[in-house]
Amino acid sequence: QVQLVESGGGLVQAGGSLRLSCAASGRTFSTYFMGWFRQAPGKEREFVAAIMWSDDSTYYIDSVKGRFTISRDNAKNTVILQMNSLKPEDTAVYYCATAVASGHPRIEGDYDYWGQGTQVTVSS
Repeated sequence: QVQLVESGGGLVQAGGSLRLSCAASGRTFSTYFMGWFRQAPGKEREFVAAIMWSDDSTYYIDSVKGRFTISRDNAKNTVILQMNSLKPEDTAVYYCATAVASGHPRIEGDYDYWGQGTQVTVSS
């Protein structure tokens, strides 16, 4: 079992920044990749970014490239999503997830454990 706890969400004006953190505990030694997804009101949950544990390769949805950066802190078993130049369309609940078996980091179904989510609201 793996437990994930997100933090760092909040309200920010357009153009501002937020830093989301996801702390993992439990069987973290078997991690293949970790990622962030988001779900806006009335929309399906979508992939945002992911990082591979083997080589730190990163993946991003096109709409956040150049604005968001995913990274990890091995010592703290934490994955970070730094979000800059935020836009109102980034408003959503952001979820952290981890995969303990091989798969593709863009595919929601390949993740095994999920956090409870943290709200990000960007005002115009």
